[in-house]
Amino acid sequence: MEQALKGMKVVDLSQVLAGPYCTMVLGDMGADVIKIEKYPIGDDTRSMGPYIDEESYMYMMVNRNKRGMCLNLKNEAGLNVLYDLIKDADVFVENYRPGTTKKLGIDYDTLKEINPNLIYCSISGYGQTGPYHKKGGFDIMAQGLSGMIDMTGDKEGKPAKVGIAIHDIAAAETAIQSILTAYIHRLKGGKGQYIDISLVDSGLAWTVWEAAAYFGEGEVASRNGTAHRVSAPYQGFKTKDGFILIGAGNQKLWENLCRYVLKKPEWIQEQRFLTNSIRAKNVAELEAEMEQVLTIESSNYWLDLLDTHGIPSGPILSYDQTLNNEQIKSRNMILDYEHPVGGSMKTLGFPAKFSETPGRLAKPAPLLGQHNKEVLTELGYTTETIEQLVDDAILR
Repeated sequence: MEQALKGMKVVDLSQVLAGPYCTMVLGDMGADVIKIEKYPIGDDTRSMGPYIDEESYMYMMVNRNKRGMCLNLKNEAGLNVLYDLIKDADVFVENYRPGTTKKLGIDYDTLKEINPNLIYCSISGYGQTGPYHKKGGFDIMAQGLSGMIDMTGDKEGKPAKVGIAIHDIAAAETAIQSILTAYIHRLKGGKGQYIDISLVDSGLAWTVWEAAAYFGEGEVASRNGTAHRVSAPYQGFKTKDGFILIGAGNQKLWENLCRYVLKKPEWIQEQRFLTNSIRAKNVAELEAEMEQVLTIESSNYWLDLLDTHGIPSGPILSYDQTLNNEQIKSRNMILDYEHPVGGSMKTLGFPAKFSETPGRLAKPAPLLGQHNKEVLTELGYTTETIEQLVDDAILR
């Protein structure tokens, strides 16, 4: 079964998370991804633990299905190697600060002269334009600028960072869809193009309901803990032995919750809880009264009862419980594979399930410079030339 992106060649000069996640997904779908790491230490993620036999597990998580090179781009000979790779590449991905690519000689204007059909994707904190474009920006700064930190956390608590690097992943996903859009455009007779991806823009674009509240009524999104901004009950609730999630997000579900689960049919006519929007405005009172009932029995008791009556609900799991959950395992979201150094290892699976062109874990993340010789031999370099590049500190 041939994969959808077989034949696409990607040169990946990104590191850490956003760019590598993007190119990992392209590799999962069959693209030939050649990861170029900086000489001589490689991707910064290699310095982040935990380690398996001195190989970073964090690096291995987002660099599967790639071939790896370690190349000195501060030397003309190293740049010439990159230019040779670019000549027949479809996609180039980098995440340098604006202006740095020009100094290195790897900016879009330079590379499109080598390959006019090249799709060049740049990922940075703030993008290539605007008053912040020269600033360095990581995920946490993007969360701050997008308003995400201010709207996350308990109502009376401190602002909180979202638990994952959400702007990095948002930028990666935006880059994936943008690259594929540009690739389709080129397949239809168009030419290569430049794509400017910002961590801030990518995460901000996901705040659609918060933007609707502000543009529609001037409402500023605030910290609500687990509560929804416009729907109730739709949040976490305390039980006798823990917490559960209940999402009675429409009137029918609310009425069934009152009648058959909470045994409080009188709440259906209660003026404070009459409609979804009214309940959302009185969510603190609703939460308090619901928890008076819910704290009488255990989480499992309520979850079984909620399931019986078709009320969307679920547990709040710790991450180790998530990775051992029967639903997660049944969806093949945990994969086993062999690494040449780490041995038997686990990684996350493919979230999209294709019937004809599924993702495939074809190879583990590369060791530093593992495929130098293989890739250059394909480009026509002789063994002697490759050995000279090693001697000259161009390749590791």
